[in-house]
Amino acid sequence: MYLEIDLIDRTQLLSPKNIELIEKMLHHAAEVEGITQGSELSVVFTDNEEIQQINNQYRNKNVATDVISFAMEELSEGEMSIEVEGTPRILGDIVISVERAKEQAVDYGHSEERELGFLAIHGFLHLLGYDHMDGVDEKEMTEKQESILQSFGLRREQDEKQ
Repeated sequence: MYLEIDLIDRTQLLSPKNIELIEKMLHHAAEVEGITQGSELSVVFTDNEEIQQINNQYRNKNVATDVISFAMEELSEGEMSIEVEGTPRILGDIVISVERAKEQAVDYGHSEERELGFLAIHGFLHLLGYDHMDGVDEKEMTEKQESILQSFGLRREQDEKQ
């Protein structure tokens, strides 16, 4: 396995099948992106209330959102990357609102599994430095997300579940 993934479901709303699907999908994404073995990340599944608090605290946006990523390798201006051979690459943390994922699955007309998978991959790509701050970056990130989801076999159609 490419990643050590710590999956924490604070909501108790996800089935073991959902959690297993997301774990497999993140391993697939890591392989596609060439992530080295021994890298680490965590995924926390929460509710709208908690993700709103996190969004307010770290982004000054007092609204619930679907996913927030905290990249550990993101450097500020003037910072240097320090890599020590033999230590794991810690990618960061992904926080997903299960409530928002369920709402968006209905809004977009696809399965909850597809929405959770999309949010996990979206958050994962943010950890790797992808962004959507302008049109060019957004196009690149959107194409990468869709490519990973398609190659994993998780399509938009509600009837096609992994």
